[in-house]
Amino acid sequence: MAPSLPPFLRSLLRYKTFVALFGTPLALLPLPLLIATPEAKGGYVIILMAVYWCTEVIPLAVTSLLPVILFPLFGILESRTVCMQYLKDTNMLFVGGLIVAVAVEHWNLHKRIALRVLLIVGVKPALLMLGFMGVTAFLSMWISNTATTAMMVPIVQAILDEMNSSAQNMAVTEATAGHINNTIELEGKVSTGLSSVQGNGYLPNDSQEQDRVAKKRINKGMTLCVCYAASIGGTATLTGTGPNLVLKGQMHQLFPKSDGIVNFASWFGFAFPNMLLMLILAWFWLQFSFMGLNFQKTWGCRTQKTEREKATLSVLKEEHRKLGPISFAEVNVLMVFTLLILLWFTRDPGFVPGWATFLFNKQKEYVTDATVAIFVALLLFIIPATKPRCGFCSQNSCDVEEAEEGMKEPFFPAPLLDWNTVQKKMPWNVVLLLGGGFALAKGSDASGLSKWMGEQMTPLHTIPPWAIAIILSLFIATFTECTSNVATATLFLPVFASLSQSIKVNPLYVMIPCTLSSSFAFMLPVATPPNAIVFSYGHLHVSDMVKTGIVMNIIGIICVTLAINSWGRAMFHLDTFPSWANNTIGK
Repeated sequence: MAPSLPPFLRSLLRYKTFVALFGTPLALLPLPLLIATPEAKGGYVIILMAVYWCTEVIPLAVTSLLPVILFPLFGILESRTVCMQYLKDTNMLFVGGLIVAVAVEHWNLHKRIALRVLLIVGVKPALLMLGFMGVTAFLSMWISNTATTAMMVPIVQAILDEMNSSAQNMAVTEATAGHINNTIELEGKVSTGLSSVQGNGYLPNDSQEQDRVAKKRINKGMTLCVCYAASIGGTATLTGTGPNLVLKGQMHQLFPKSDGIVNFASWFGFAFPNMLLMLILAWFWLQFSFMGLNFQKTWGCRTQKTEREKATLSVLKEEHRKLGPISFAEVNVLMVFTLLILLWFTRDPGFVPGWATFLFNKQKEYVTDATVAIFVALLLFIIPATKPRCGFCSQNSCDVEEAEEGMKEPFFPAPLLDWNTVQKKMPWNVVLLLGGGFALAKGSDASGLSKWMGEQMTPLHTIPPWAIAIILSLFIATFTECTSNVATATLFLPVFASLSQSIKVNPLYVMIPCTLSSSFAFMLPVATPPNAIVFSYGHLHVSDMVKTGIVMNIIGIICVTLAINSWGRAMFHLDTFPSWANNTIGK
């Protein structure tokens, strides 16, 4: 029997929320009261927020508001300066992108895209998993990982239910047929052996037990692939997940002279190939873990569709039929969404001048990705959701005489979005979380804490930069399992920026891998909302996610290391220490 804990420790565990909430600020008081340097005061705020973010004793968004109180209280920053950090250019980019995502969700365009792709891919087990992962990753590039998972998992569950029901019906039919045949053959005999009872379906034989185990493993693999693909897909675009926006904001905050080196086009050019590589390797790993590598069985090479696959196909067709023909609103949302992507890519591609350069006489900084996002979001509140009708009557076309007889009020169709819909679906907590991160970085710079931390890390110059990047990425991938990915990036990116300056390495060489690694929350159900959604359906145990997630983390670190040392090195000129990073952070 395991020894019981001392009474003191038992009391701490019982009142852990109270201890974390009130004990942490009291325990850290010697920093601002006894040491009383600006660096110590800045460290007090950062450590306190880190503990609150990790333990979640109060909501994450509420913790992110602490700089508004503590930085002015300690004389680090004026209140107006702190408050300005909460709605910066990066926050507006996030808001604009999310409004477009809300429109896509509101009109079910994402579900239509998902079902259409799955019908094209096919229903063979391996291809079906690839279809789920591809669709989920693509959608999570543009809408939130949580919303994508919440939409995809019910589709996966409906398909699995139909597959399992079809397989069960087949087993009952085969068992009944076997029982009739055995009865005819054994007519006139007095007894039958246990093997006969097993063979005719009354007790499960070995093949039935194997089929049941295989079915459970397929259920696990099919559901697990969705949450993993959502996390992987979000890394491909600047607005796909919070840490990417944290990096962009921190670069502008810490290195103002970096001249927008991280924008939508440059990030996509680097991260999208990495996302594809990770997705393919994850697909092979999940297929190996839950389906085996029997290509005849999983790919269905040169075989006819089984009853289970026919049932899957019927579910997909029925779900697609329920959506009906594509509506006028869906077409408009798709056009607006396409316009957003085109404007983002062509604003400042990097290898050629973009439209912003021509419009503003090479002063491209006047227009940013946030400008584009807000402009397109504004269109959603203007473009009609239905075909405009005649101004004199309620019909699409009318007779002049009818119009003269009954002059009706001019009719303007409702727009694609209204504010109530946006207000309900907008994750305002993430907007505050991003703002809190920028305020934290500003306070760290103003207090001199960033410079002090950089000086402490100078001895690391003896370690090769690629090794530092790998070690830090592994640390971040582990840390993000127990805290928010946005909070993780917010806490550590300023530290890694200081580290890079102290050892004279391009900051992006360390900051980009760690930004991507903060999205590699594959091991625990509580690590990220997509994991929790998938886990709630009951197919998975924590051990399943841990065993599979460890390898997924390794795959992610390998892919990021390959990307940053190949095409990333060329894209961001990582071989040299840039002039924009050669000054004191934020100066």
